[in-house]
Amino acid sequence: MEQRKLGNTPLKIGPLVLGGNVFGWTLDEKTSFQILDAFVDAGLNAIDTADIYSKWVPGHQGGESETILGRWFGRAPSNRQKVVLITKVGSEFSPERKGLSERWILQAAEDSLRRLKTDHIDLYLSHWPDPSVPYEETLGAYDKLLKGGKVRAIGASNLSAAQLTGALKAARDAGLPRYEVLQPEYNLYSRTTFEGPLQDLTVKEALGVIPYFSLAAGFLTGKYRTEKDFAKSARGSGMAKYLNPRGLRILSALDQVAQETSSVPAEVALAWLGSRPGVTAPIASATSLSQLQSLVRSTQLKLTPAQLTFLETASRP
Repeated sequence: MEQRKLGNTPLKIGPLVLGGNVFGWTLDEKTSFQILDAFVDAGLNAIDTADIYSKWVPGHQGGESETILGRWFGRAPSNRQKVVLITKVGSEFSPERKGLSERWILQAAEDSLRRLKTDHIDLYLSHWPDPSVPYEETLGAYDKLLKGGKVRAIGASNLSAAQLTGALKAARDAGLPRYEVLQPEYNLYSRTTFEGPLQDLTVKEALGVIPYFSLAAGFLTGKYRTEKDFAKSARGSGMAKYLNPRGLRILSALDQVAQETSSVPAEVALAWLGSRPGVTAPIASATSLSQLQSLVRSTQLKLTPAQLTFLETASRP
């Protein structure tokens, strides 16, 4: 399957990144392994997780997703060589275990490496901005990890255009490694989070872009069309913000293009996102083999210019 260069890094990834937030949350270990096996068997290679996944679940401590991935690597070590492994640091475990200080980044990286049962992280991301820590300190910590071979490339998630500009300037001025990849929230519904100055900056600086919430937490699958549908999954309670005239207009457009292309709305939404300027590959998760097969089909779906324009117009904020 075609692979794409991930910014100015040595990494190349397939046209879709598998979201690992579901491992240990809505998926048990056995099903997670099945999804992961099928993902690499399909010729795809990038998996995104974070140290904090899935601390939000009652009784969880965080690290559950990384732990399952580590056990998967341990079961078949050759899988580690097939995967571009992405994880993140910065979310809060406790008041002392959070943020982007050098102390915490270096400790958190060791914790992630231990859970993942690997000697290196391919792409290490700052999960959230941390205004309390100078960019130079954060990038200096990453410099140590890069020089030590524990990390191959770095990036950031959830930065504004101003924050990304500041981080890039700090790296340039201090002779430190820069963020090479951005992970923003971006999908057919949530467009203003990325489009505009932030998108322009990533294109200008040739950064890799791997959007999360590519299916708006599942709304763009078309599964949630009335309030009664919210009970269909653990994420249903978050659908109310999408269920409005604009959201329904987007679903209608997805339905039309899906019918034209003999596909389903989720595949169309991912194909649209993958075609956007600057986007390297969208992130999407799967909770069943059938969902994974649909994600794979989305990477093979080519929308016409007319269909892309139709979707862009229907989803315009």
